[in-house]
Amino acid sequence: MKKMIIAGLALFLIISTACSHNSNAETSSQIDKENNKRIEYAQGDFTYEAIPETFALKVTKDGTTETIAEPQKKRTVTNLKKTATETSWDYPDDQLHITIKKEAKSLAVSIHSTNPKTSHFEWPRVDAPNYTLPISEGKQIPKNDSAWKKYFSTDGEQTMNEYFSMKFFTLNKEKFAVSYVMPDTYNNDILFQTDPGIQFSINHTFSSVNKEKDYKYQIFITDNNPVAIAKNYQNYIKDHHQFTTLAEKEKQNPEIKKLYGAPHAYLWNSRVLTEADVHWNKLQTSINNPMFDWMGTLLDKYGEDGSAEYRTVLDNIKNGEMYQYEKNMILNAFQYTLQMPQLYNPDIFKNPDVTAKKYIDKGIKNLNEQELYDLNKHLIGSHIQGLTTPINDWGQSNSTAIIKEMEQAGIKNAWIGLPNWVNGLMNPLSVDAAAAAGYLVGPYDSYQSIQQDASIDWNTASFPDPTLYEEATVENEQGDKLTGFLGKGRKLNPTLVFNAVKTRVDGILAEGIGFNSWFMDVDAAGELHDDFAKAHPTTQKEDAAARMKRLDYLNKKGLVIGSEGGNDYAASHIAFAHGLETPVIKWDDPDMRENEDSPYFVGKYGSMDGKAPTRYSKIVPIKDEYKPIYTSPVYSIPLFKLVYNRSVITTHHWEWDSYKIKNQSGERRLKEYLYNTPPLFHLDEDTWKLHQDDISANMKNWTPFQQEALKHEMTNFQTLDSDRLVQKTEFGSKLQVIANFSNKNFSLEKNSVPAHTALIINDGKITKISTDNLN
Repeated sequence: MKKMIIAGLALFLIISTACSHNSNAETSSQIDKENNKRIEYAQGDFTYEAIPETFALKVTKDGTTETIAEPQKKRTVTNLKKTATETSWDYPDDQLHITIKKEAKSLAVSIHSTNPKTSHFEWPRVDAPNYTLPISEGKQIPKNDSAWKKYFSTDGEQTMNEYFSMKFFTLNKEKFAVSYVMPDTYNNDILFQTDPGIQFSINHTFSSVNKEKDYKYQIFITDNNPVAIAKNYQNYIKDHHQFTTLAEKEKQNPEIKKLYGAPHAYLWNSRVLTEADVHWNKLQTSINNPMFDWMGTLLDKYGEDGSAEYRTVLDNIKNGEMYQYEKNMILNAFQYTLQMPQLYNPDIFKNPDVTAKKYIDKGIKNLNEQELYDLNKHLIGSHIQGLTTPINDWGQSNSTAIIKEMEQAGIKNAWIGLPNWVNGLMNPLSVDAAAAAGYLVGPYDSYQSIQQDASIDWNTASFPDPTLYEEATVENEQGDKLTGFLGKGRKLNPTLVFNAVKTRVDGILAEGIGFNSWFMDVDAAGELHDDFAKAHPTTQKEDAAARMKRLDYLNKKGLVIGSEGGNDYAASHIAFAHGLETPVIKWDDPDMRENEDSPYFVGKYGSMDGKAPTRYSKIVPIKDEYKPIYTSPVYSIPLFKLVYNRSVITTHHWEWDSYKIKNQSGERRLKEYLYNTPPLFHLDEDTWKLHQDDISANMKNWTPFQQEALKHEMTNFQTLDSDRLVQKTEFGSKLQVIANFSNKNFSLEKNSVPAHTALIINDGKITKISTDNLN
């Protein structure tokens, strides 16, 4: 495709508008050839030795012997067989059969259980000077690093499905790397030990619900660098037909190209009736309108917190008090009651307007969700005419106005996420405005939890089928139901709720709302369960397949799909993911999650004023001990991008947007360019005004950079100084990013890279990314 040269941009796409169609085709062909060039990284010229009694495993290459699986307690061994290329034996006491086979490029290990009951087997236990692990985007961890030792001493057990973004782990031995690659990570826990240095083992559960009793590894020897490790894994998944490029996904859904060069922004239009929409000077004289008392009755019957506080506010307004507290309480009451199917009361709304009457005649029980909200808006709007702006103006100041200003700022592509589908159905004009701007726009959705009496604020945990709570929820082996998010409700079994997914999604889309994207919570985050319920036993593999089925259902509707995490079992089913680059930081630290007086408190989920909750908008520091674990470039490596740069666009978790961490926004921006990670923001009127100039200026560089970077494989990653604070990535053969995270200027050949700066070098042309104005 021919690229326009955009005047004034520091970064140019080096494709001349004078080039002929044939030249462009040759360029595209050359890129495809470069991307599809296969290099073999696996080195098969090694021998192995297995010690069956302890299941120790050694390999020898070029005269160097390394133990790659540490010896364990001695076990009774029977049925031992050895050939030149294969060793097998039984552990009769554990009901296990072991097979190790030397193949051309790898060592295949198979552990088969004959025990029908749930059992566990811990292997391998590994020890190395350094580890290359797909923790989120990727980490390289020295065995004796004090920060990681402290972390693993308190978080010593991790579920591999959730903790690793890809299906391998690597030991960095002195002269070569050893990668354990798995067909899947189901039923694996990682057990870390820290004394004297970091070691870990994998504890596999042979679950009684799972009839497939095989636990397998393919062990590869490669050069000892992240590129060889990651690219060898990429070869493995390609060989197993588990790699789908964005270009291939785009053939099925052309809307995906709107992601290329787009920032990701959650837009908090949480109220359809905003402060700007109410004529507050008229409210005191209108407060005796019986509708306000009726709203109190509805809040008593159906509201989670009742109406006591609301009725106090009504009295305050009658007495002439009209402060921000009173305004917020009234607006929140409107937002609640506008969502209630019980709002229509013929004794209150005696003269509905034409639109409302049309819906009433249709029958309120027959209305879809968007029609219900439109009915309620017209009931209230016509009943208190003159107290508010016209209905079509409701909610536009905190949604459509921001979108139009983004357009005017020159932002061509953007992904806009709504915290809930209600925000779109109540305000379809804002969705239309985003789509008309050429943006992707879609709601957050979740099927993780179900509650018996979910509040309006937690509608993702509410389902019309009352049988799901008892008949479609997950049980552990003891027969206990697993609790839902934040300890409320229960966990849903995804194999049993596909019809509920279709009902919800089809209901949301019934009136043609302009959503062209969809964000599905946790489906790519690895939170998978064995369900031991006798009525519906389910394996983790079946759990994952059911999640992919619903993602594919959304894909077939032409929606651009994203999910939390981005773990690679979902890579072929999603276009983008939130949470891989910056995951949730230390979920169980009370200073961050509970102690509101702590400087590290991340904020609350709820928002009294309708703006972005402080959970997402409050800028906070993180403790020094967490920086090496979550944010420091010293330990970070772009493992996932070296594998999936052309397949999945990944960015931060929504709790940790690009501005969230105090004094790290500049460092994180450098990393966004280095790793091809889109910026992620939370926007309301206040945050847009605060960050508007910075976002707009950054997009002038970000958009053309990512559009070019996504055409190519990430082909290289290097650290350029001994402190690992100057790093370089390469995309294809002509695009490079050099990021200097240090406090010192750095010189590389003819280029000077100032401190806290990145250089983008595209076919010799240089763009400087400065972070001087960021905290």
